[in-house]
Amino acid sequence: MPRDLPLGNGALLVNFDEKYQLRDLYWPYIGQENHTAGHPFRFGVWVNGVFSWVAEGDWQRTLVYEPDTLQTRITLVSARLGITLHCADVVDFHENLFMRQIDVENAGDQPCEVRLFFAQDFHISGTEVGDSAYYEPERRAVFHYKGKRWFLINTAREGTDEWDVGVDQWAVGFKEMGANIGTWRDAEDGVLSGNAVAQGSVDSCVALHLTLPPHGHASGWYWIAVGEDFPTVTRINRAIRQKGPVKYLKRTQHYWSLWSSKELPVMVDTTGEETAQYRRSLHVIRSQVDNGGAIIASTDFELAHAAHDTYCYMWPRDGALAAAALTDAGYQEVAQRFFTFCHQIITREGYFLHKYNPDGTLASSWLGWYYEGRKELPIQQDETALILWALWRHFQRYRDVEFIKPLYRGLIIRAANWIVSFRDEDTGLPLPSWDLWEERRGIHAWTVGAVWGGLQAAANFAGAFGEDDLAELYRGSAKTMKAAADRYCWNEDLGYFQRAISADQQGNGQADSRPDTSVVGLWLFGMYPPDHPRITGTMQKLRDLLWVNTPVGGMARYRHDQFHQVSQDIEHVPGNPWFICTLWWARWYAETVQRPEDLTRAWQLLDWARSHALPSGIMSEQINPYTGELLSVCPLTWSHAEYVNALHACMQAKQRLTPADREPERWKRSA
Repeated sequence: MPRDLPLGNGALLVNFDEKYQLRDLYWPYIGQENHTAGHPFRFGVWVNGVFSWVAEGDWQRTLVYEPDTLQTRITLVSARLGITLHCADVVDFHENLFMRQIDVENAGDQPCEVRLFFAQDFHISGTEVGDSAYYEPERRAVFHYKGKRWFLINTAREGTDEWDVGVDQWAVGFKEMGANIGTWRDAEDGVLSGNAVAQGSVDSCVALHLTLPPHGHASGWYWIAVGEDFPTVTRINRAIRQKGPVKYLKRTQHYWSLWSSKELPVMVDTTGEETAQYRRSLHVIRSQVDNGGAIIASTDFELAHAAHDTYCYMWPRDGALAAAALTDAGYQEVAQRFFTFCHQIITREGYFLHKYNPDGTLASSWLGWYYEGRKELPIQQDETALILWALWRHFQRYRDVEFIKPLYRGLIIRAANWIVSFRDEDTGLPLPSWDLWEERRGIHAWTVGAVWGGLQAAANFAGAFGEDDLAELYRGSAKTMKAAADRYCWNEDLGYFQRAISADQQGNGQADSRPDTSVVGLWLFGMYPPDHPRITGTMQKLRDLLWVNTPVGGMARYRHDQFHQVSQDIEHVPGNPWFICTLWWARWYAETVQRPEDLTRAWQLLDWARSHALPSGIMSEQINPYTGELLSVCPLTWSHAEYVNALHACMQAKQRLTPADREPERWKRSA
């Protein structure tokens, strides 16, 4: 189930599903310690004796964000109950606080009593074992805690002279043990038991009561304060009581509006829809970035229920490409924290391993250290190279010498020296490692292009710091690699670059010519110009072979892709369409534009990506080729980074056209 609405502040993050159930709550790292373990926090409504959970089928739900901010705009309509709810959710930009405003409208001719029920299904630190929950009468609040993980749940409504803070009903109890389904079931008659304490596998439910006049409305508030101890969460609760909850909603809305107000000069020509998706993608990327610098691939926890693992990790590749998008968009500080994080986790030898937890520790991996009697590095070499490539891109824009200085020796030179050493002495190509799809070992076109880009970046840094001998070494290695790519990666018979040279244990190479979009790495990082005849031939050939020929459309990763495979009709559906792969083609069309008509194809692919996102603007990894349903994790940070990158490329391409070409609007949408 996709996560339609992520909200976060770099330490606390919550995700909502398509039914407006809070499904993930991460703290103190984005992507690490999910205190729900993916279990839903339910939201229910009782009106004059009739009860319904808003996730049930009788509700009409609209789940979007307010424009240009990380605040939700939710509309929930129940004809059966005769009410409409308007909700606004935020994670406070400064405090570890999740807050919701609920405005209830009465559609009836009679006054009504409305009871709002909020059910919390905590699995603190990812497990239900050893949790505690209790009601505390002084603050009229419910607490959940385990060790240094505390959560205070409270509600409020506006009183005559001051805020009326405190829950009207409460119950804590047991769940997932024998016949104990959960305390949330206690809400369905409109009356909670008032049980005040439970330990072990526990949940809780609280209620807020509102009275509505005929065709009138009333507002209530609900929040979860998060901290390491009782004093921290009660301090946040006390501040809300004193200042009022409106202040926290308003200040967070303004913070994110201010955050997203940066504009590149070329952005003035975009449409409202393009600008909105651009800013939404930047917000989504930022929501997946931990304040310690780790850029998380996805905080969608749903995969854990089937695969017992998630995408809640920092892949250096995904992080580098997202950091490049943030750099180009003007978010210097966020990208800097990522590069500092990379400096902290790089190995002594100079490479990065598969993926990392948000706290910098090594994450789970399926890449082994041992294969057929010998040791091998469980790495993807592009991950190391792309950090250098993205860092030079960052330095080019900001010239932040003071920032680069401490990274120069320990990150840049260390990684570059290792890259030079990790090459085949005979061919000059990188030694075998895993491909970017993490499915095959070999020498991959994407990796060759990424390593070339990393070596050029390192040479640029070395030259800038006056180490001409190192600059010459790195440039010479890159030159040799380019010549080897001409020889080994190009397939003259097929007329396109093949995706890999697969190497056996003795290092013997065998061509892997299956059509694969990842060959874009040969031009994406600068090894070949995007309009090089061989690149042009490759891109056109792969477009014919990998476009999904259904009404959904989009580009597959490669032919006969079996990851989440939906169709065996390979001729029409070579694989599921991916946002990333489709947006690579948009970038290529933009990079090679010569006439206004050429840019039309790039705009159409940007439109495709936007039209297949959720109403909230969230993009997944893949799409069902027949239904358009989002597949795999959602959101995927990399998908949003590629939307940002593709829009930048289109705007830059438009600026390269002559003024006469740029004036007509016909080329923007017409086929």
